[in-house]
Order: sequence, then C-alpha cells, then structure tokens
Amino acid sequence: MDTTEKLHIVMFPWLAYGHTMPFLELSKFLAQRGHQISYISTPKNIGRLPKLPSHLSSNITFVEFSLPRVHGLPSGAESTSEVPIDKVPYLKKAYDQLQVPLTEFLNNSNVNWIIHDFAPYWLPEISTPLGINLVFFSILTATVFVILGPPSVLLGDTRKWPEDFTVVPEWIDYPCNIAWKLHELVNHQQCMDDDVSDLQRLGLAIQGCQFVTKRTCYEFEPDEIKLLTKLYQKPVIPLGLLPPSLPSNEDERDENWEAIKSWLDAKGEKSVIYIAFGSEVNLSAESIRQLALGIEKSNLPFVWVVRKRPMGEGQMDSHQDLIPPGLEERVSNRGLVLRDWVPQVRILAHSSIGGLFTHCGWSSVIEALKFGRPSILFSGACSDQGLNARLFHARKVGLEIERNEVDGSFTSDSVAETIRQVMVEPEGEAIRKKAWAMREIFDNEELNKDYLDRFSRFIEDFAA
Repeated sequence: MDTTEKLHIVMFPWLAYGHTMPFLELSKFLAQRGHQISYISTPKNIGRLPKLPSHLSSNITFVEFSLPRVHGLPSGAESTSEVPIDKVPYLKKAYDQLQVPLTEFLNNSNVNWIIHDFAPYWLPEISTPLGINLVFFSILTATVFVILGPPSVLLGDTRKWPEDFTVVPEWIDYPCNIAWKLHELVNHQQCMDDDVSDLQRLGLAIQGCQFVTKRTCYEFEPDEIKLLTKLYQKPVIPLGLLPPSLPSNEDERDENWEAIKSWLDAKGEKSVIYIAFGSEVNLSAESIRQLALGIEKSNLPFVWVVRKRPMGEGQMDSHQDLIPPGLEERVSNRGLVLRDWVPQVRILAHSSIGGLFTHCGWSSVIEALKFGRPSILFSGACSDQGLNARLFHARKVGLEIERNEVDGSFTSDSVAETIRQVMVEPEGEAIRKKAWAMREIFDNEELNKDYLDRFSRFIEDFAA
C-alpha cells in the first residue's frame, strides 16, 4: 500500500447494532491498509462498539453527532433496540436530520468516499457538489435485493400491496422459489416511515452511489450477485462475509462465560440447541408459548437467550413473561435460560452445540455456519428475515418451521418436529452435513480477506 494514495473515508451506518458492527469491521480493515476513517454515529451507538486495537486507533476517528429530538421518539433512544417497532419510523425521521451536521462536517473535511447504509437517501445531493464518491454498503444478503428489484421498481408503483411481494419477481433469471409470506410484510409495515418508505430509501441509495457492496460472496450467492449487477447497471462488489473472530483469551475470564462453559462441558457433542431470536424481534404471548412448548417437547438440551426489547402496546413487558410459568422448573436438568448478555460466538463454537434456533438474521446465521451449525429457521417477520429463512432452507443449511402464511401461526408440535429433524433425526442428516461443509466458506479467513482486498483495491483505483 506504500504507493497507494491514502484516502479519507466516512462510515455512516444506520442506527442498529446489527449495522454498526459490520461497518466497524470494514473500518478496521481499511484502517489496516493505511486509510483514514471517520466513523460517524450517535454517542450511544458509538459507546456500544468494542474498543479498537491500539495499532488502529490513530487511523479511526469516532465522530459523534447528537440525535435530534423528534416528536414521537422516546426520550434518549438512539437505536432500533431501544424502541418498539412502531416507533422506528420516528428514529428514521431523527436520522434524516443528521443531514445538517453531516453536511457541515463534509464541508470542513477533505473526504474521498462515504460508505453508507440504506437510510440516508439524501446523501447524493450533499456529496456530489463536493466531489465525494458514495458506496452503498448493505449488510443483507444479495437474495433480498434481487427480490426487491432495480431502482426503477423500488421507486415505482408496480408493487402497491403486500400481496405483490408474496410472488417471485419476473426479473429473476435463475431457478428461485423465494418470496415473503403475507404475515411478514404486514408486520414490517409497522416500522416504515410514511414520508419516505424503505423502498424509496433503497432505490435512491442505489441510484445515487458509484457502486454497491454487500456482505456476501460468490461461493454462497453466485447467481444473485451477477443478477444484481445487471439490474443496477453498475458494479456490485461482494465484500465477503465478515465472519466474527473468537474473543481473545483474556475475555475467557468473563463470569458469564465460565458458568455457561461449565454447563455446556457436561453435555454431549452437538447435543444442545442454542436459541436466540435477537433483541429486536416482536413475538406475541401465544407465539412464545408455542415455541416454549415445542422446545420442551423436543426433549433435547438447550440454551435459550432471552433479550429484553422495548415493548409496544399489547406486547409482553418483562423477561419473566417471555418464559411460560413452570417451564424452567420442568426442564431444569436439560435447559439453561439466560437473561443477560452472552458471548454468542463462544457458545456457538463450543463442541456441545449442535444447532441454532434463529430469527434468521444474516449475522447470526453467518456466525452459526462459521462453526458448521445447522439452523432451525423461525422468521422474525421483519425486514429481510423471511427471505433469509427461505434462502437458508433452499440452501439446505437449515429447516424452516411450518407456519400459516397469512397470520404466521404455528403449533408446538411443528416446532418440536423441526428441532428434532435438524438435530437428531435421520432425515436431517443431509442438512447437518451441508452446514458442516459450509465452514469451508464461512470460516475461511483467506477467502474473506481476498474479498476485502478486492474491495479496497476497487475504491483505491476508482476513477472519479
């Protein structure tokens, strides 16, 4: 890199931990190549990020913008994990007001590139006059964006109703049976901003950038990446999977981990289900009850992580309510319920973990496949999760729980049957083998470094 011009790159993620972390991982890689990074977010979101390695701290500057107050947004909230889903539109309105301090920052800084998320549809109008290039970095799979279509569709009115998204689009030129279910679309509408929809934000972000990069690779989504390049009529550069690293040895002294490890050590190899639905999934009391009964009926050992989520009207309001009364006592010999932060990557790496029961977030499945763990797929019915469930099911690295397509209902029996098939039954052997083989891609440090190198060279060589 000695002969390469050092660039000043702004990172501007959406206000969610699942977004800020991949942006930080990319920041660290670019900083290692000698580029100067200005990572811009709000104080609380920056405060949640892990400490930088000392050798990178001089090349990464965290720039804090206070989030403007917006009527309807709970006081002090700065991320999606701090608001119920029906308040997310107000978070988007507040985020849009960051245009003012960001414009001032760009006017007073010599910035070459902005690597941005889906939300700031207004970036092109402030970056173009300054000669700043834009990269739209999506943390989602290529499959999601193939289903959504080109900017002309995103910004048009050909899809007016939720039902329009439940069929495979006509522009897909490879075998595909992936689409949303009606209940997933109805649920996601709660977090849409009426003034500027997510589809409009995406369309303008894609339209206004120099190129698109995605957290994926040709080894997992070859047809999808190729089609996106055709649909967008501009480069789509896969970034690789950004697989997580295991925490350093000094973190092993964490008290939570020591107790969990001791419990896992007493269980058989690949015998335990790890259950985690993320901090932003809204489930009804009945859904939780059926899930819990199904987990109990499976008769398999499990670790269930229950994370608190700010509740909207009619939703459960405490950790205790999430777990049906009496469950913990009945399964005390084989079930461990955790209500605090847990070292998820360490847990998935443990030899006794045999599968992940997931809401189908891309980051969680990347972590699971890094260690060859198959998934029990239960769509969180938000954003990309339904499409991910179908994608992972189609790739045979997991099995989706059967649900009613209209209202999302399901039975505890279907939960138990799916768990047992993925974990122990002979019919699930192909899924277990396929997931185990995926380590060659998802745990391949050299492969993923090659993708990051190619991305870096692309922006370094890009002719404005």
